[in-house]
Amino acid sequence: MRLFLILTTIFLCIYSNTNAQNTIEHRIQKHTQNLKVFPNPATNVVNVLGLKNATNANITVVDTYGTTVLKHNWEIKNNAINIPISSLSSGIYRITIHSNEEHVQTKFLKK
Repeated sequence: MRLFLILTTIFLCIYSNTNAQNTIEHRIQKHTQNLKVFPNPATNVVNVLGLKNATNANITVVDTYGTTVLKHNWEIKNNAINIPISSLSSGIYRITIHSNEEHVQTKFLKK
């Protein structure tokens, strides 16, 4: 957990150099607070609620080293998605969801 916080802090310091980037990060952070991620920790599936419906959302899951471990294009229905994670190793992961309607990030722990 401590390593994740350190890496997150470094990531935010590197990528928050411009005002435009700061504005984007503020919008991402503000919307992320409305998301519900469960179960957390998860074993087979992680659910994300509070999303805006989208016909084509780009879903990316990244590990603590910044390696993309899952990438899918899915439709978001009923303001939610279910991401299968049974193939992932135990650890902390960041989910990025990008569509025409929104761009959000959140994290979860895989048991």
